[in-house]
Amino acid sequence: MVSPQSFAEIAMTLEGTVSAPHFDRTAFKVKRTFATLAADGKSANLKLTPDEQEFHCMMNATAYAPVAGGWGAQGWTTVDLGEISGEELATALETAWHHALPVRRKR
Repeated sequence: MVSPQSFAEIAMTLEGTVSAPHFDRTAFKVKRTFATLAADGKSANLKLTPDEQEFHCMMNATAYAPVAGGWGAQGWTTVDLGEISGEELATALETAWHHALPVRRKR
């Protein structure tokens, strides 16, 4: 189980991360948003690739589920914080964070 405070602490350890209000949630972002924490602190949404989403949902179906509709088809994944360890969450958050980093252009 991960508390909302632990979620925020883990997210904020990722380089360049800032938090900001996002509707009724708190968003965590670098160049783009990579995670949002629900106002009730029970769940969070992470931006994964569709393949990563499928893998996480297959490995821990009680913790992960695609967000409903088109957002889920893009890889946005809901995480039940009561069903995940801090270590597993840290790995998933780092994956989502990596996708939100600015794209480096080749010279």
